[in-house]
Amino acid sequence: MIIATGVAVADEQGMAALSMRAVGTRLGRTAMALYTYVPSKSELVDLMHDRVLAELPTEYDTSAGWRPAITTWADDAWAFYLRHPWVLQVSQARPVLGPNEYARLETVVRILGGVGLQPLHLRRVIAALFQFVRGMALVATEHRQAAPETGVPDEEWWAQRSALMTEFAPDFAERFPALAALESTASLAAMTEAEAGGAASHMEQEGREAFRVGLDLILDGVEAAVRTDSDGTLHASAGTP
Repeated sequence: MIIATGVAVADEQGMAALSMRAVGTRLGRTAMALYTYVPSKSELVDLMHDRVLAELPTEYDTSAGWRPAITTWADDAWAFYLRHPWVLQVSQARPVLGPNEYARLETVVRILGGVGLQPLHLRRVIAALFQFVRGMALVATEHRQAAPETGVPDEEWWAQRSALMTEFAPDFAERFPALAALESTASLAAMTEAEAGGAASHMEQEGREAFRVGLDLILDGVEAAVRTDSDGTLHASAGTP
């Protein structure tokens, strides 16, 4: 009950609202009573983190190849982070190393283990995938949280900044011509996509599409790293693993 309640607090109000007192209040107990079972908030967060990781699937169909499977895994991880944005605040420098953390890693190793990369190269590819999904999800959760936390919708915030840019940097296009040229066409196309997709906001839709493009590029790189010649021998691409 303590762990589940902690997850509920963090999901609803964010990590800043999580405390032993907040969890105890929901359970009708004092914070001191909880310390009998959980030594500190730090241990509670570790337990919460591993608990919610159990939501992630551990089996993926690889009959169509590794790429569809790892794409589905990345989509599942993205959705997981958006359900539990507080998880993105749990440090990966010294990970929790609970059983569900290892199950998550095992899942990805099983999907990619047979592609033909050298073990060290494979480990680094997996690390890059995890950090890419995590980083893109972090930006997406920040987009979702910005308007509720500030009371200013995305469209209004950008309109205000655009007006200030026009006033204080009228020579923007001359100073940054490549960027201005890109934005003049890309922004319109992105807004059209957002309207067609019915996204909650242009920024949320753009974040999702950037995630898809980035993931495709990473997976293209994995495919390029391993070549199959006519006799079926696998060759890693040139470069340091």
